[in-house]
Amino acid sequence: MKVLMFGWEFPPFKSGGLGTACYDLTKGLARQGVNVTFVMPSAPEGADSDFVRIIGCNNLKDRIKIKKIHSILQPYMTSESYHRSLKNAPHFKSKGEVYGSNLYKEVYRYSESARFIAEEENFDVIHAHDWMTYQAGINAKQVSGKPLVLHMHATEFDRTGGNPNSYISHIEYTGLKSADKIIANSNYTKQNIINHYNIEPERIEIVHWGIDPDNLYLNMDYDPAIKKSRDKIVLFLGRITLQKGPDYFIEAAKKVLDFEKNVKFVVAGEGDMLDRMIDRTVELGISDKFLFTGWLKGADVYKAFKMADLYIMPSVSEPFGLVALEAIRNSTPIIISKNSGVSEVVSHALKVDFWDINQMANHIVSIIKYKELEEEMKENCYKESCRFNLDKPARECIHVYDRVVSG
Repeated sequence: MKVLMFGWEFPPFKSGGLGTACYDLTKGLARQGVNVTFVMPSAPEGADSDFVRIIGCNNLKDRIKIKKIHSILQPYMTSESYHRSLKNAPHFKSKGEVYGSNLYKEVYRYSESARFIAEEENFDVIHAHDWMTYQAGINAKQVSGKPLVLHMHATEFDRTGGNPNSYISHIEYTGLKSADKIIANSNYTKQNIINHYNIEPERIEIVHWGIDPDNLYLNMDYDPAIKKSRDKIVLFLGRITLQKGPDYFIEAAKKVLDFEKNVKFVVAGEGDMLDRMIDRTVELGISDKFLFTGWLKGADVYKAFKMADLYIMPSVSEPFGLVALEAIRNSTPIIISKNSGVSEVVSHALKVDFWDINQMANHIVSIIKYKELEEEMKENCYKESCRFNLDKPARECIHVYDRVVSG
């Protein structure tokens, strides 16, 4: 089986869980004997050439190629951040004109490049991730006549709290209608696709994510100095946006500190709500109890989990929540939103409504106050994490491929 896969990010350069998910999926597919050609807007620096680069692990070396399409557009960019990047990228200017002054034009150029790539490549099925690649997948299908599988990681309704950008939601709708099959990363996502886009349920297959048990960061030895204090560490790690519920995390923290003083709250990430969250800690008089680290990647993510006594995922809408699996794999107890896909597959977690800051605070206090509960959660969540791997989601994707290829 040969797969032409379109994605917007791929480690080592990534802006969120989508890159990790794509990396893990392609690694799992390669282990199952599937050949994947992964097309992205811009290959990582240090590529072997301007055209192609071999990514990472030895077992991927002969199976996954990265084809380079130049772009400055990154995942989760706003129009404002796009234009700031454009000003700092003189090589994107030609003959006095700005090359691509609109971020949607970047997506369009990417989709047009897909036509040429589809003409040159030999493949059996097309697999496209997220809205920025859907038109590329459609174009590749038109050129090649090969079946198209679309992967929905998060709908525009998830990202915006129910206030979608009409342009983006239309792209999602067009892609979903054009696909031969749709892969959703949870029942939660599947239901959102049905509700918002009126897609037939039988066209949607559910593939829950796994994690890589061979990740070298999982077993690293790390003893942070902050652990030598008496304070318990409560961690928020993710994009600081409406979707992820950082405001509920701040409000719950205030209630926790009314009962427990020896607690510090770490916020790891960046996003359009960052300044507002910092200001809110000042307004509540708890800024001395907060540490805002900025964006973490690679080993620093796992160091954060090993530092934390507890991880909180208070998402307003979380199609899956891969970070929760990473947390429990590091033996970090978790409190997760019921509005998440990961809550469907993880049993050893405390689950709350994202808006219920009283219940969230109660759970936090219980875990940091009662040592027996904390130790039991650590042991059980780690044991549960060991059943998640890359092979199961890969096999389920292959099953989808086989169905669309056979017709």
